[in-house]
Amino acid sequence: MKLSDFKVLTFDCYGTLIDWESGILTALRPLVRRTGVTLDGGTILGCFAAEESQQQAATPDMPYAALLSVVHARLARVWGVAEDVAENARFGASIADWPAFPDTVEALRALGARYRLVILSNVDRDGFRASAARLGVTFDAIYTAQDIGSYKPDPRNFTYLMERLAADGFDKSDVLHVAQSLFHDHAPANAIGLASCWIDRRHGAAGWGATAPPPPGVRYDFRFESLADLAEAVRAGG
Repeated sequence: MKLSDFKVLTFDCYGTLIDWESGILTALRPLVRRTGVTLDGGTILGCFAAEESQQQAATPDMPYAALLSVVHARLARVWGVAEDVAENARFGASIADWPAFPDTVEALRALGARYRLVILSNVDRDGFRASAARLGVTFDAIYTAQDIGSYKPDPRNFTYLMERLAADGFDKSDVLHVAQSLFHDHAPANAIGLASCWIDRRHGAAGWGATAPPPPGVRYDFRFESLADLAEAVRAGG
């Protein structure tokens, strides 16, 4: 298997193209400050991951901004501080402030010269529109959790993706899914037999950050520590 075998790259957005962990930590700062105790970044992100994954499973049709607001309220309860409704809403709206990784724009432009580029993201339409200007390319298709009615790792998201790509004339063998989260993306890609590329943004960092731990046996076909490394491998011949 070579990178040059594929015609379509499908991307997770948050964690892969957008640096959601720094965005989440910044947006949670007021709540963390109100706890009155020191919480390190790994602990904060781990708590977020647990509450987010539980809320996504419980309310799969809730738009992501609203879901983030609920997660913020859940975190207030976990950390034993009073809920602030306005603070919940600000956290839900913080998606627009989450930065792109420094290599994202240049790498996407290089990859877009070779592949069809598609988004499969756990976000709502407004949230993605808010991030799109940071990404520097026009995607050939964008599929959000709001379009599908469920959140990854629900298999419905990848079924939806492949049905639409098939309608455009692409086979599964034409598609490489590119993502950071082993939990949200690689495990369900494995389940439908879709090739995947792990962008290991957290290389060397302890824990799983803002994502839940992956199931046993999850695998991937390619691994790079950045999107720039993937683009360079493609440029070098795949």
